[in-house]
Amino acid sequence: VQLVESGGGLVQPGGSLRLSCEVSGFACDDYAIAWFRQDPEKEREGIAVISSSDSTTEYADSVKGRFTISFDDTRTTVYLQLNSLKPEDTAVYYCAADSAGLLRLDPTDYGLWGQGTQVTVSP
Repeated sequence: VQLVESGGGLVQPGGSLRLSCEVSGFACDDYAIAWFRQDPEKEREGIAVISSSDSTTEYADSVKGRFTISFDDTRTTVYLQLNSLKPEDTAVYYCAADSAGLLRLDPTDYGLWGQGTQVTVSP
């Protein structure tokens, strides 16, 4: 299984970005893809997760209403739409995969990770 993130960058407060996570190599149909983020001074935080079986989602309170996770039509890419960005959203964003297919946001439940993409929110 391989996960490759892209789409990070520098954006002003209030702006938007769309992150992508290309997923390949999954042998099962029921899995979950989650997005996490980590600031160097904080623990890794789970922010959004989506199930491959029915596209149900879960969000952390810190991003609910601002971020949206979704699959593309082929289910080979998971997007994270980031709107109304704030300076405190600055972090490295990672996607991760779980073959159990459960909607979990604890990083210890995930064993497959991408390399991360930097998001910086600054005037």
